[in-house]
Amino acid sequence: MHYLSADQITKSFRSEPLFKGISFHINEGDKIALVARNGVGKSTLLKILAGQESPEEGSIWIHKDVRVAYFEQEPKFIEQASILENIFQLAHPVMDLIRAYESAVEKDSVQDLSDLLGKMDELQAWNFESKVRQILGKLNLHHLDQPLSALSGGQRKRVALAKVLIEIGFDHTHTLLMMDEPTNHLDVEMIEWLEYYLNQENVTLLLVSHDRYFLDAVCEEIWELEREKLFVYKGDYEHYLEKKALRMESEAASLDKARNEYRKELEWMRKQPKARTTKAKSRIDRFYDVEERAKQKLDDASMTLQVKMSRLGGKVVEMKKVYKSYGEKQILKGFDYTFSKGERIGIVGKNGTGKTTFLQILQGLEQADSGKINLGETVVFGNFSQKGLEVKNQIRVIEYVKSFAESFPLAGGGSLSAAQFLQLFLFSPEKQYTYVHSLSGGEKKRLQLLTVLFRNPNFLILDEPTNDLDLPTLAVLEKFLIDYTGCVLLVSHDRYFMDRIVDHLFIFEGEGNVRDFPGNYSQYRLWLKAEEEKKKQEEVVEVKVEGKIVAVQAAGKSKKLSFKEKMEWETLEKDLPELEKLKAQLVIDMQQPNLSFEQMQQLADSLQKISVTLEEKEMRWLELSEKQEG
Repeated sequence: MHYLSADQITKSFRSEPLFKGISFHINEGDKIALVARNGVGKSTLLKILAGQESPEEGSIWIHKDVRVAYFEQEPKFIEQASILENIFQLAHPVMDLIRAYESAVEKDSVQDLSDLLGKMDELQAWNFESKVRQILGKLNLHHLDQPLSALSGGQRKRVALAKVLIEIGFDHTHTLLMMDEPTNHLDVEMIEWLEYYLNQENVTLLLVSHDRYFLDAVCEEIWELEREKLFVYKGDYEHYLEKKALRMESEAASLDKARNEYRKELEWMRKQPKARTTKAKSRIDRFYDVEERAKQKLDDASMTLQVKMSRLGGKVVEMKKVYKSYGEKQILKGFDYTFSKGERIGIVGKNGTGKTTFLQILQGLEQADSGKINLGETVVFGNFSQKGLEVKNQIRVIEYVKSFAESFPLAGGGSLSAAQFLQLFLFSPEKQYTYVHSLSGGEKKRLQLLTVLFRNPNFLILDEPTNDLDLPTLAVLEKFLIDYTGCVLLVSHDRYFMDRIVDHLFIFEGEGNVRDFPGNYSQYRLWLKAEEEKKKQEEVVEVKVEGKIVAVQAAGKSKKLSFKEKMEWETLEKDLPELEKLKAQLVIDMQQPNLSFEQMQQLADSLQKISVTLEEKEMRWLELSEKQEG
């Protein structure tokens, strides 16, 4: 079924075009990711499709039976109404009944519950009520009688997400779901559940997200807004990057050809007399077409990060027997760790387990209950916090940066003025003199990152740095952190970003326990699943034997691969095909005519080594495979 069509739509912002004359179609079952740099018009395009804004030119057609559900970055609520009242705004008898039932449960009203139970049976509302319970539970939404005005920013986003998911879960037969950065303010478990939920619901989806694993899990097509145009790529994010690189290469070749032609035609134009023939006028018209093609710019502005890091001495940070509690809630229980130069540690755990408190204690911004924290004399912290920019008064961007320093030393020597450094972070001269409060969410994040790096830190603490950053900026930040020689502590729900950056993890398991895990996030999830499977197999079953309860080991316990063996098996799965290819190529090379004796001997030796290695790895793979199946 054809859901939506856009025909030659155009939209500008402050006289600058965002997109011009773009057309596209969305059909039932499509799952599309929309990507672009901040400020190019992703959110604006979604608002146009949702009917909140209108295009300046062109038209939008939506099938009369299709309902558009829109999760936006800045959701709108009835502030004094409760969470429950905001979530159940869709007018329908079943939705009204479930809202009343959830309210009665919240208030523990026995009489109301008694009256509602029969009605729930009558309207067969129990299946949907269980789905509502699942959504609210997975998004950690409780105390549903609270007014929206009392909630934090993250809680508000989760309420908005629950509202949209409940509405499409109630009736998604012909619903186009549009989501603008839905993973912001969700922890990793919530994101993984959301992936599963969206795939189970079989929705038609148009999604804006910077979370690359999330994009790959739920989307099958990527649209990119760039230079006022829309480019379509079938496949996952990696395929999009490959195809975009090929497109850019092709466009660069075409541009070179157009510029060479332009130079020739420009010389002809300058030599022509004023009296023009019909043939000459035709060539003149063609000249202007060539000129337009030759003067287009292919390269998007790209952010550059260069930092002259403060020297980091041999001693970094030592934490010895650190304890921290809030009442009965324990955050750290005898935490011991000595940080080394160049470490990259990821911090994961459920909300409320103490991740942010740990970062505050490490920096001396909050006191531990007991224990010692010894800082090296040369340590300079750079703290990228979730709070964002703290600007009390109206101040322009350039003035805000100069309040930290007038110039910035570069890694390769020399320095940049505050204005030059801002330009590296894609703040044009005009943008530098706008007020900080008028910047977009992504621009504020970029400015916050700039001010953190402006102080030349050698120990970076990044608390959810990926929220509101676009994918190109994230790619630059990733490269910078990979090359960064100081220490990095990273809290992030972005699993791709975490996997790229960190060497090991601090897992906040609750009740003050922190596990040091030797691997990245994906490896941790594999280990966790293996541990869960192991526990299931080792469960003790209680049975009655002659009237007595006896503990019996669960049946069906079988040998399974350890975490280390599983990682080895997966590596072999990748290595064996490569070795087969290499062996086949060596055989082909040995059949080439006119090979010298030395060349033939070298190829024969290489073939012998490859064959031995291949045989060993195949035997090990078979051994692990049998254990896996057993």
